[in-house]
Amino acid sequence: MKTALFDRLDELYPDMVDLRRDLHRNPELSFEEVRTPKLIAHFYHELGMEVRTEVGGRGVVAVLKGALPGKTVALRADFDALPIHDEKDVSYKSTVPGVMHACGHDGHTSTLLFLAKAMNEQKEKLTGNVVFIHQFAEEITPGGAKPMIEDGCLDGVDVLFGTHLWSGFPTGTIAYKSGRFMAAADSFEIVIKGKGGHGGIPHEAIDSIVIASGLVTNLQQIVSRFVNPARTAVVSVGSFHSGSAFNVLSETATLKGTVRTFDMEVREKIVTLMEQMIKGACVSAGADYSFTYQRGYPPVVNHEAETMMLKDAAKNVEDVNDVVETEALMVGEDVAYYLQQVPGTFFLTGSGNEERQSTYPHHHQLFDLDEKAMLIAAKTLGEATLSYLEKSSQPLSEIEGVNK
Repeated sequence: MKTALFDRLDELYPDMVDLRRDLHRNPELSFEEVRTPKLIAHFYHELGMEVRTEVGGRGVVAVLKGALPGKTVALRADFDALPIHDEKDVSYKSTVPGVMHACGHDGHTSTLLFLAKAMNEQKEKLTGNVVFIHQFAEEITPGGAKPMIEDGCLDGVDVLFGTHLWSGFPTGTIAYKSGRFMAAADSFEIVIKGKGGHGGIPHEAIDSIVIASGLVTNLQQIVSRFVNPARTAVVSVGSFHSGSAFNVLSETATLKGTVRTFDMEVREKIVTLMEQMIKGACVSAGADYSFTYQRGYPPVVNHEAETMMLKDAAKNVEDVNDVVETEALMVGEDVAYYLQQVPGTFFLTGSGNEERQSTYPHHHQLFDLDEKAMLIAAKTLGEATLSYLEKSSQPLSEIEGVNK
């Protein structure tokens, strides 16, 4: 079945590219997806598969039932875009001003759809079931994963596999990691409330910009001096806004940023230390403040057995040139919620190719995919799925390493 699946995916590859480009031309922001879930549902209806729509809000879930009884594998892809203007000079450039697929979710969607099509054509040979989860709103907290799970998208699922097309690895590379893989991704906003005044008479004001500037520097001491170096963490200020005139001391200054952690104890310690630093800086200067901290997605933690299974499966895909263990990443992903509920693994499929100008980082206005990576992702997910279903259908006495 695997050989036939791979051959069929090769045949479907041009259609996979066409659909990905259609999605790229018509991106939709998180929680605003309308056309995309309709397109996905229509695709599955055309295949004659069981389909649920509006799962958890805007999600779509399709179920492929094999002819033979067995376990159930879930495969997950996301389909939302980002508020970034597409600056590529390509025929499939986004037609929506200020919105583009700058993270590869269009590729994730097309990959999963055509893998489903190829597997559906061989369902008479399939042992077990495959659930295809198409998730909305991965890019914005609270995300689409949690409400889809609450709406039953994992009911009856035994294991989950998912991949992210990744420009940081060359096409042909599969990167995996067991255990902690992606960080908890939180956000914060600090508003310093001083006293406005004239730039030439600073002693009559309470300068919110000076206070906030000191905080930008001092917040970096949390990781460097208060967190065990063996425990990874990041505190980054990404936005600093105050005033609009060169000779006016603004009454307020606003800082926005992110905190990334793997350890929940460290996460809570950072929140406490931030509050103490902000309060200390403002009290000493006679200013007031507000501090808002939003806890985002939890860390992505891959399960060891499923990760090793994925690693072995990837080595059986002819188009895969390299299977590597990657370092943990400080990006966030709400695939974490699925992996809290069922065993599984989330891995990276390299999509970087300088000839295809697809090495720009994710969330960049020139981001693009080497579309060959979609075919590799489809084959790797397919191989992992079939390997799991075949192995789980064997009697224990036939599995290597199990005592009779």
